[in-house]
Amino acid sequence: MKDGVNGVALAVFIFFFLAVTVMGFMASKWRRAGTPEEMANLDEWGLGGRSFGTWVTWFLLGGDLYTAYTFVAVPAAIYAGGAAGFFAVPYTILCYPLVFTFLPRLWSVSHKHGYVTSSDFVRGRFGSKGLSLALALTGILATMPYIALQLVGIQAVLDVLGVGGGSNWFMKDLPLLIAFGVLAAYTYSSGLRAPALIAFVKDTLIYIVIIVAIIYIPIKLGGFDHIFSKAGEAFAVKNPETGKPRGSLVSGPDAQWAYATLALGSAMALFLYPHSVTAVLSSKGRNVIRRNTTILPLYSLMLGLLAMLGFMAIAAGIKVKNGQLAIPQLFEDMFPDWFTGVAFAAIGIGALVPAAIMSIAAANLFTRNIYKDFIRPDASPGHEAKVSKLASLLVKVGALVFVLTMDKTVAINFQLLGGIWILQTVPALVGGLFTRWFHRWALLAGWAAGMGYGTWKAYDTPSATQDHFGNTNLIPLIGEKGYIGLTAFVLNVIVVIVLTFALKALRVPDGTDETSAADYTADAGDPGVRSELPPATAGAPGGH
Repeated sequence: MKDGVNGVALAVFIFFFLAVTVMGFMASKWRRAGTPEEMANLDEWGLGGRSFGTWVTWFLLGGDLYTAYTFVAVPAAIYAGGAAGFFAVPYTILCYPLVFTFLPRLWSVSHKHGYVTSSDFVRGRFGSKGLSLALALTGILATMPYIALQLVGIQAVLDVLGVGGGSNWFMKDLPLLIAFGVLAAYTYSSGLRAPALIAFVKDTLIYIVIIVAIIYIPIKLGGFDHIFSKAGEAFAVKNPETGKPRGSLVSGPDAQWAYATLALGSAMALFLYPHSVTAVLSSKGRNVIRRNTTILPLYSLMLGLLAMLGFMAIAAGIKVKNGQLAIPQLFEDMFPDWFTGVAFAAIGIGALVPAAIMSIAAANLFTRNIYKDFIRPDASPGHEAKVSKLASLLVKVGALVFVLTMDKTVAINFQLLGGIWILQTVPALVGGLFTRWFHRWALLAGWAAGMGYGTWKAYDTPSATQDHFGNTNLIPLIGEKGYIGLTAFVLNVIVVIVLTFALKALRVPDGTDETSAADYTADAGDPGVRSELPPATAGAPGGH
């Protein structure tokens, strides 16, 4: 570990940070159509004018889903426990065949009716503002700690750089405050166009860093045989407090259910996060989405190589109290100073892109599905955009306060809880894309059951570092250890099916569906598709 500030690495980091800052502000004029007045709606600010093609969407989704937290946390999980951390690789492979079946349908119906959020679709499909509100609150709650973790990623880089070590809290956190201020400013100014443009730089840097790391570091460490040998020895050492080994190179039979259910549940939830939906709806055609589901797995290849860095950190003798610092410390110890700066810039920019998209997505949910539905139904498109801009600032402030005042492990635990929550939106959102059979009140009851059970069990389960908020517990009836989110999802579906039968038998009125079968296969340019009008002028989705 190097002492003091790494001046060369810091200079390179600042160079790239300033470059993407300029790009962020310039993005307000990138791919813009129309006058500033015509730009003042959520289609333009929050969805980039729904104009992004295949490659822009690819970079945007990659920048959105493969975050700084991914860059830091996946290899950190390998560093801490071994093979169990690899679950992130199969789940990103599993998710693409799943989303290929439903994302084009979501894009089509949203484009047809001017939906900005997934909750807009649920309200229009089931005629229920209550169900829409439930999904909106779930999305906002799940997104907040996710944004906080992006700031944790930036903070990890700054800690290893030796920046912000003042004697008082203000000086210590000043670099993070500056990064936050810049992020907030260009997101407010440019909306989704800013992270879309910056994603080109972010993804290019990440690919360069990973390719160099996977070749250069093993050469310095004596090859992969030596790396795996050292990792195996380290994982075999037993913890004197628990009497159990630190981890393993290969998952044992007792971990198979937990590994498989965690991968499957995570795959089902990944593209239901608000920021994922926002990136998808910003594309200009349904075939753009279909093509992206075939080429996005390239990021999974990158993720597999990235995970290997955890083994390299062990072989390099990296010793850190906070596992999130393992990979930044590995880069500083192994790379020349100038390339350390490049690697740290990749992580830092990798935090800015998703944090911007997440704050925009959460703001859109608040504006469309809370403010407009329940506070000011007559809000104009311009007013909607202003409210969303302000909400995006408040979301970022909340995430910043979370990072500065709470234990980092709390943010991590809440992010894991967010995955459990998001999974409970599957019946209404994904189910609604294929069938109208489910009753709206049954969906709401199933959501409540899944949320309640998942939150209770997560709180009642110890994690690796805390007494609460673990993510695997015994599966009822089966008795094997599995992902709590998937168990809660099964409970959710059972409640939905049983209550739907009961409510239909009792002839309880269901909501009005404003969509038609043809809406789910419509493309841009098809007759009747609203491709130009902002959502508010295209007609508000009906139903109460």
